[in-house]
Amino acid sequence: MRWRAGGFAAGALLAGLLAGSAVGFYLGAANPDWLPALGQAPAGRVDQAALDQAVRVLQAHYVDQKLDYTKLTRGGIRGMVESLNDPNSEYLDPDQYKRQQDSFAGRYTGIGIYVSFRADYPQITGVVPGSPAEKAGIKTDDVIVKVDGKDARGLRADQASAEIQGPEGTRVTLTLRRGADTFDVGVVRARIKLPFVLSSKLEGGVLYLRIFSFGDNSSSELDSQLASGLPGAKAVVLDLRDDPGGFISSADDVISRFLSSGETFELRDRTGTVERHQVSGSHPAAAVPLVVVVNANSASASEIVAGSLQVHGRARLVGTRTYGKATVQQDYPLPGGGDLHITIKRWYLPNGTSVDKRGLQPDVEVALASSDRMFNVTRPDLGHAADDQLNRALALVTGG
Repeated sequence: MRWRAGGFAAGALLAGLLAGSAVGFYLGAANPDWLPALGQAPAGRVDQAALDQAVRVLQAHYVDQKLDYTKLTRGGIRGMVESLNDPNSEYLDPDQYKRQQDSFAGRYTGIGIYVSFRADYPQITGVVPGSPAEKAGIKTDDVIVKVDGKDARGLRADQASAEIQGPEGTRVTLTLRRGADTFDVGVVRARIKLPFVLSSKLEGGVLYLRIFSFGDNSSSELDSQLASGLPGAKAVVLDLRDDPGGFISSADDVISRFLSSGETFELRDRTGTVERHQVSGSHPAAAVPLVVVVNANSASASEIVAGSLQVHGRARLVGTRTYGKATVQQDYPLPGGGDLHITIKRWYLPNGTSVDKRGLQPDVEVALASSDRMFNVTRPDLGHAADDQLNRALALVTGG
């Protein structure tokens, strides 16, 4: 069983098969011209009678007799989930669910961006290195105003991602707002292979590690980067900026590489039952000096890692206050290929505190004037002179 603690939907989360439709609409072929009187639902339960009644009204009286029952079912499920008023719980139709699974496996066809919903419009919270989006000049914090000429106002992250993705080789035009400027950018979709962890050796014997997200292969990629880069390293800078989160098991693994013992985080379910996670596995970087860099787009699983290392006194945090998401989601696949992605637990740091809607406060607060000043680990030859956050982290970790 794998639980998600992700903060955003990737531009581009599993347990148990639910028996029957989650809504249980009556979808018989007949269109009755009469409507039976149906009883009142008991308090505290879904009013199944009212749901069945609504379907029969549509069957009997809607002007177009050719009802699309698949759309009715999916729309009913989506409406129930949206009524929870939980931005992290959602219904995914079969296409959305497949795209999500591909994204967390590090593969999908799109332009290479991470998207979140803020204020009225979707906002880009990260750009995949080497992606078509990066090559087209799209930047973190750009606001998506339109997709192929259609207004993006009110689109959730998954909806915006669905609009942007498409067949390989096709073109999508985004209308973006950056500061006071609004402009169009055309991007050709491509097969995206998401990196989970990349590294670079910086001056002073510092190993720089960038975790882009906590997906299927994050732990193995981190182990590989540590195996090759840790020998001879005098310190480590762990960069979690623009990391939207991912699997909490991957967060567990990452913490355990830098801690030799203790609690990593704890989970609490709807009954208040506490599940404490402990350091496990190997700890190759438990003794090396460590600083973690974060920003406003560091969310959920990345906040688990940064917050746990901070609480244990293992690392200082540099950057800006993080996103503030402390809930855990699980997927419940439905008949027909759809999925209920719903919040099932809340997570807390080892000291019992929650970062939900508050975020983590860095030990050393340093702002970055713009996202394009961030060190590009895929182009280390360009240097990091403009990256004030990274430079402050390097000074701290090397004692400079």
